[in-house]
Amino acid sequence: MPELQRLHAAHAPAVLAFELANRAYFAASVSDRGDEFYDRFTARHRALLAEQEAGICAFYVLVADDGSVLGRFNLYDFEDGGAQLGYRVAQHVAGRGVATATVRELCRLAAARHGVRTLRAATSHENVASRKVLTKAGFVPVGPAGPADLGGKSGTWFQRDLAVKP
Repeated sequence: MPELQRLHAAHAPAVLAFELANRAYFAASVSDRGDEFYDRFTARHRALLAEQEAGICAFYVLVADDGSVLGRFNLYDFEDGGAQLGYRVAQHVAGRGVATATVRELCRLAAARHGVRTLRAATSHENVASRKVLTKAGFVPVGPAGPADLGGKSGTWFQRDLAVKP
């Protein structure tokens, strides 16, 4: 059974493999990270771990029984009891409820481990799957998200009060 784990240094090879294997799939719905992301992956991974250690973000990976990464689920920009959520799942598990179940679990962790009371996430209008995940996980639309929020695309901000269970 897949397990949601806090990101650590040993995850780097599996995370890179996940990103490379799903690059084209992700680029169809979110802005491509570009070659530099992959070329500088090791340094970027270390930087994320430093941010996590500083307490300003929390990064999680959904790990399959074989050690491969099925998804990334990130809490970032902790401020005044709030945080933002970002996530992506592998193409081969998309549409199976994996993202929804994991976002729900991350909502529980955000409140219990990180003291987050309000979680926000933005998704583009074209990313219908992500909009469904957020809605099923108890998020409600709260306003427009502009190109600066979504790498050049327009969309919607969603929010969930973590004190309320869907």
